Amino acid sequence: MNLKKSKYSLLLTLALVLSVFLAACGGGNNTDKKSDGTKTSNVAQEIKVLSRSEIPTLDSVKTTDEIGFNVLNSINEGLYTQDKDGSSVPALVEGEPEVSADGKTVTFKLIDAKWSNGDPVTAQDFVFAWQRAIDPATASEYGPYMMNGKIAGAQEITDAAAAKKDYDVNTLGIKAIDDKTLEVKFAKVLPYWKDLMAFPTFYPQNEKFVKEKGNAYASNAENLLSNGAFKLTEWKGPSAMGWTLEKNGNYRDADAVSLKKITFNVVKDNNSQVNAFESGEADITDILASDLVPQYQGDDRMVSSLQPSVFWIKMNYKNKALANVHIREAIAKAFNKEDVAASILNNGSIAANYFVPEKFVSTPDGKDFREKNGDLIVFNAKEAKAAWEKGLAELGVNKLELGYIGGDTDSAKKVDEYIKNQLETNLPGLKVNLESVPFAIRLDRAKAGNFDLLLSGWGPDYPDAMTFADLWLTESPNNEMSYSSAKYNGLIKKAEEVAANQDEYVATLQEAERVFLAEDYGVAPVYQKADNILINPKVKGLVALPFGPNYSYQWITVEK
Repeated sequence: MNLKKSKYSLLLTLALVLSVFLAACGGGNNTDKKSDGTKTSNVAQEIKVLSRSEIPTLDSVKTTDEIGFNVLNSINEGLYTQDKDGSSVPALVEGEPEVSADGKTVTFKLIDAKWSNGDPVTAQDFVFAWQRAIDPATASEYGPYMMNGKIAGAQEITDAAAAKKDYDVNTLGIKAIDDKTLEVKFAKVLPYWKDLMAFPTFYPQNEKFVKEKGNAYASNAENLLSNGAFKLTEWKGPSAMGWTLEKNGNYRDADAVSLKKITFNVVKDNNSQVNAFESGEADITDILASDLVPQYQGDDRMVSSLQPSVFWIKMNYKNKALANVHIREAIAKAFNKEDVAASILNNGSIAANYFVPEKFVSTPDGKDFREKNGDLIVFNAKEAKAAWEKGLAELGVNKLELGYIGGDTDSAKKVDEYIKNQLETNLPGLKVNLESVPFAIRLDRAKAGNFDLLLSGWGPDYPDAMTFADLWLTESPNNEMSYSSAKYNGLIKKAEEVAANQDEYVATLQEAERVFLAEDYGVAPVYQKADNILINPKVKGLVALPFGPNYSYQWITVEK
């Protein structure tokens, strides 16, 4: 997704002093334990959290960003959910499902669960939501991305629509046998299917409610239903600078939820976030700007963690210049990403010369996936200039002008300005026109392919290298830059076909990464990010999740 996290290490020790952490995994020790009643009985179970961005959408089949996924994870649940240790465990599933001999058909029995309006959650709610997600008329990005090649019938629906042929969403591999029995057919054997089922795109939706609301569905708090630990009681829509979650009394495990209320406020300026925290107006900040991190070094209120989310510069192949591999190589090698990480960000982030992050997943023999390929694109001004001159010669020009879409936060602006300066300095004849835009607009520009260069980030949707590798397939809705390689597509297809042989599967994905970066210079990797946030020591039990949504608030308690 556009910036999420993934399981890659147990960095819990960074935060034991707080009994909470915001790392790329969840769980552990005090974070997992509810406080005893004497510590919380006279304390209001309410917290205030700061967000750097508004929520673009809360329609679960249309959400693509970390802000939306975080909220959806708090107010909804699917067949599976992530526990405090980051493992996918049954949520709305009763017991172990029935799996066919070939591993491609799974039949689930559902527990008795309710929507926040009192309606029962039924198998048909899943069928309806999944069909909405794959229906081209919905224009979901994640529906096709998460289902094509995974859920039976999904790819055929997408292909038919693309060919302007008739399609039937009822051919998707999901069926309600009865109100409490759901059958799902996979297109192939998926070792990580439980992790998929925990992802928000696969959440149910109340069919009657959605149809009744029509175009107003998910437009504000009044037009949403919850079946998770919390319900959204205040949110005026995508431009709202705040929202409120309150405990959902109809939640299946409501007795285990201590927190009564979470108030979110959007504060884009980092200094203002810190001031709000220090004055007691906020209990948890968003990610600190790099220039604020040093002043909190050694302060128990700051929690730091390297995450498996990678940022890169996308290069739009519709631009004739960027369709030239030498121009792409030049851009990818022309900026000092070590300086970006160590000096500009200065927050624990590391330079990325890859697209599958460090310490994310292991090979069958227990080694890091990264070990075989190592660094694929490194900063080298001399090589960048040589590739640049070769590219210009092939294009028959001596200068280029390119647009660059960056973020509007303080940290993003610093990174973007530095990269712009490096590119213009190391690539003679290049002019970079930088635009700093809000997150939602950046998402829209990316989706529309309306950019030359665009700084983008990605975090895993499930704990497997494929969650990064299949981004660059020709038909992937997250490709967004018109990259298309028969060689790369073939490698990903091969990996899917040999998934039962993990050694061959991993080796094929490693080769795909090498081809995409070392041969095609498909994107220009920048850094693997680290997060630093401030949290009130009274707040215990926040859990950061391994993939998909970033955090779970349902185990939080507030102590004296």
